[in-house]
Amino acid sequence: MRVLLVEDDPTTSQNIEMMLGSAGMVLDTTDLGEDGLEIGKLYDYDIIILDLMLPDMDGYEVLRRLRASKVETPVLILSGLTEAEQKVKGLGTGADDYLTKPFNKDELIARIHAIVRRSKGHSDSIIQTGKMAVNLDGRTVEINEKPVHLTGKEYGIMELLSLRKGTTLTKEMFLNHLYNGMDEPELKIIDVFVCKLRKKLTAVSEGEIYIHTVWGRGYVLRNPEEPGKGINDGKHNKLTASA
Repeated sequence: MRVLLVEDDPTTSQNIEMMLGSAGMVLDTTDLGEDGLEIGKLYDYDIIILDLMLPDMDGYEVLRRLRASKVETPVLILSGLTEAEQKVKGLGTGADDYLTKPFNKDELIARIHAIVRRSKGHSDSIIQTGKMAVNLDGRTVEINEKPVHLTGKEYGIMELLSLRKGTTLTKEMFLNHLYNGMDEPELKIIDVFVCKLRKKLTAVSEGEIYIHTVWGRGYVLRNPEEPGKGINDGKHNKLTASA
C-alpha cells in the first residue's frame, strides 16, 4: 500500500513512517502543502494522510484544491484540532476520515485499511476471489483455509491485484507499488515475482489459476471460474531471471 503523508512536524512524521513501515506500507512524506498538492496530483497513492496546520497553507486548502483537480485519492486528516467544527469542515471539504492527535498506532493502521478498502469497493478486510481469501489487515493469503506462505514482495503484488480485482495492472504499477521509485530494479523482476506467486497459489489450490497475463498490458486477478478475453493463464511462460 502506498501512502502520501503531508505533515510538517518531523517527530510526528518519523513516528508515522515507522508505524506504517512496520505494517508493510510504503510512505512518501512532505512538510509543505504545495508540495503535497503537486505530488498528490502527479502520483497514484492508495491514501493521503493530511495535517491541517502546515507552514505554507492550511490542510483544508490542500484538500479543496485536490478535489477541484479531480484527485479522488482518499484523504485521512490527522490533526491536533479536536473541535467538532473542524471535523465537520474537514469531512465537508472532501476528507474520508478525521483522526485527532495523539493517536494510537493500531487505530491509525485500522482506519487506513478501512478507508482504502471502501475506496476500492470492499467493505470487509477479507477479499474473496473464488476459494482464495486475502486478509488485508492480517497480510495473509489462504486458499480453502490453507495458508499460502508469501514473501513481502509477493504479498504486495497479491494485495494490489486483490484491491483492483478484475482490472488489468501494468508492470509499472507493480514496480511503483513495491519500490516507490527507490532503487527500482528492471521491469522483468515483476515477471519473476508473479511466476513464483503463481506457483505457490497453484500448489495450494491444486491447479486453479488466479493470476492471468493480459498480453502487452500486464496482469489481472480473476475468479478461476470466470475466464476473460485476451488472457493467458501463464502456464507456458518461460522465465530465466532469478530473484
